Amino acid sequence: MGNKLFAIKSVDSLQADAHHGGGLKRALGAFDLVMLGIGAIIGTGIFVLTGQAAAANAGPAVCLSFIAAGIASAFAGLCYSEMASMIPVAGSAYTYAYATMGELVAWIIGWDLILEYLVGASAVSVGWSGYTTEFLKHMGYELPKTLTSAPYLWDEAAQHFYRSPDLAIINLPAVLITLFVTAILVVGVKESARFNAIIVVVKVVVVLAFIVCAYPFINPENWHPFIPPNTGTFGQFGISGIFRGAATVFFAYIGFDAVSTAAQETKNPQRDLPIGILGSLSVCTMLYIAVSLILTGVVHYSQLGVPHPIAIGIEATHIGWLTTAVEIGAIAGLSSVMVVMMMGQPRVFFSMAQDGLFPQFAAKVHPKFGTPWVTTIITGCICAVAGGLLPIGILAELCSIGTLFAFVLVCLGVMILRIKRPDIQRGFRVPGGTYLVPILGVVFSGGLMGFATIASLWRLFLWMVLGLALYWAYGAKHSKLQAQIRAGHYNPNGPVEDDGVGVGTEP
Repeated sequence: MGNKLFAIKSVDSLQADAHHGGGLKRALGAFDLVMLGIGAIIGTGIFVLTGQAAAANAGPAVCLSFIAAGIASAFAGLCYSEMASMIPVAGSAYTYAYATMGELVAWIIGWDLILEYLVGASAVSVGWSGYTTEFLKHMGYELPKTLTSAPYLWDEAAQHFYRSPDLAIINLPAVLITLFVTAILVVGVKESARFNAIIVVVKVVVVLAFIVCAYPFINPENWHPFIPPNTGTFGQFGISGIFRGAATVFFAYIGFDAVSTAAQETKNPQRDLPIGILGSLSVCTMLYIAVSLILTGVVHYSQLGVPHPIAIGIEATHIGWLTTAVEIGAIAGLSSVMVVMMMGQPRVFFSMAQDGLFPQFAAKVHPKFGTPWVTTIITGCICAVAGGLLPIGILAELCSIGTLFAFVLVCLGVMILRIKRPDIQRGFRVPGGTYLVPILGVVFSGGLMGFATIASLWRLFLWMVLGLALYWAYGAKHSKLQAQIRAGHYNPNGPVEDDGVGVGTEP
């Protein structure tokens, strides 16, 4: 039984699935994927984490923290690019794990991705609500707190939920934006990409406006010392502070992995997926470095430990219109993050349902729009409930640790397939041979998981226990791969036999 649980779905069968398409419409090009990646990456990170990492950890050297985090993300991004060019199907890390480490590991990572995208989108909806509420307040329209905050908050010290002192009922803006994005995603992936591209342009223009307008107000004295001396506590400035800051701002890069979930809707996935992943990472890294340098040059780093550091920088310039522009940019930025995350989640469901691990309704494609509409609506409803009722802190922590876990498995997968299947055609190859980049990716991502709170690790563990229970109750019984093994119809490393049973495997 153990060997069956770790049976591997052949790469050849996955490539056949990619060629078939599963009913999904191939409508995305390289530009669409780059914009999706930027849309997923640039959000809360650039508007919040920059100041917090500068004030608490790295000072002006926070730009070095972004460089270190960008390098760590690049290791994972390179591995994702090789996997996506070789196995261009929906499902992202779930599919890659199925081809390298077997069905049980694939289920675990698929279940992990469900957590990442669900709670990630919910967390962003809460952030969107906050920025939108503040923007409306500046416009003269103040919404009641009972309808703009979570009714339940988390007490970290006591480790339990408690009722909001504001007697909040629901975070209504978070619910409404989630339902709106859901409707956009049901209509079609091309339409979703077009909507995302528009708001990505808006937020990038806003970020560039801040860089250009704030540059003349830089005071070089704010950059001295560039690396503040360590306080005697690990992670509080000095060299250790740079790397602790990197662990913080690393989460500003989360999102590029969602590009790979659109593989089956990409016109030329072998060429365009690596461009989408690495292109979006490159653009965002340059913007992050520029913003961090400008911000710490305009305002002393000690003043930036607030939820809105960019606003502090704008105040120092005395450019009134820029405040409104940044608020609009933040709203647009968070909207695009939601689009990409909520687009990724249903496609993980779609892939798992095609393999028989989820009920078949999850694999239904809309006859007109060519989208996995059933799971898109289910995802939207769950995200709306979570965003409307839960605080952002819990949601964000779960998203981060789930993402890092996925990164580790993808890096391992590249190494395993290089060893087991060197013959497979790869549209993109990770430079540096079989081991260098994948091992560095595992080390960096696994190391950053060590910075997670104990509570987050426990929540991840409980989520995985629930997932394993569902696998034993449904997935193991309905798996197409397991059915083919039982029937003796599997074909190691070969194409799928059209026998109506399932897919090929490697024993």
